[in-house]
Amino acid sequence: MFEVWLPDGKVLLFDPWINGDPPRIGRNPSYPAGHSLSRVDLLLITHGHADHSSDALTVARQFQPTVVAIFEICQWLESKGVKNLAPMNKGGSQKIGGVTVTMTQAQHSSHINDGGKIVYAGEPAGFVVGLPGGRSFYHAGDTCVFSDMQLIHELYRPELVMLPIGDHFTMGPREAALACRFLQPAKVIPMHYGTFPMLTGSPDQLKELLRDGPGTPEVVDLKPGQVYEW
Repeated sequence: MFEVWLPDGKVLLFDPWINGDPPRIGRNPSYPAGHSLSRVDLLLITHGHADHSSDALTVARQFQPTVVAIFEICQWLESKGVKNLAPMNKGGSQKIGGVTVTMTQAQHSSHINDGGKIVYAGEPAGFVVGLPGGRSFYHAGDTCVFSDMQLIHELYRPELVMLPIGDHFTMGPREAALACRFLQPAKVIPMHYGTFPMLTGSPDQLKELLRDGPGTPEVVDLKPGQVYEW
């Protein structure tokens, strides 16, 4: 989960998992103690798995943000009474609250566990967010590396990318290093690692694999709750 504060005070929240639904997944063990959300203007959901969407209903009802997700997830949220939905699909872009959101490919799986019933949640996705002034960043969601990341670089030139590195359920550090070659960012924030024992990839491994490579990006090793100013 990422909380992104924009210069104008608006808040973007990616893949909300805080308290979760105990029968399914429970509380996020990496969520920083004492932290609480104070504002959410735009809620972005990459896919339906519980460790990415289990608090979507709670956040949507509390803050009434605009919710961006693939069409099928928005349909499910609408069936639960959520308003302010902005469904989209891969390759499309829409301008919301001063930023431009583009939905990209991601290679993974996606479903929602709705009270024990498995609900189809469309395909997984990533997001490129274009900011005022022309800068952009890329949240890859849960994915393996794929060669079309080169197209994301060519089309959107994200300066900052957020890439999963945990391995097992997503790409690991080796694949993430190749993703950095495809994307050519200035900075990379590793994500989706360490929450569960099987997610063994680490930022140090990524740093080592990127060391001395061409156009090596800075690896920003964020700890849960740490603030990074970009």
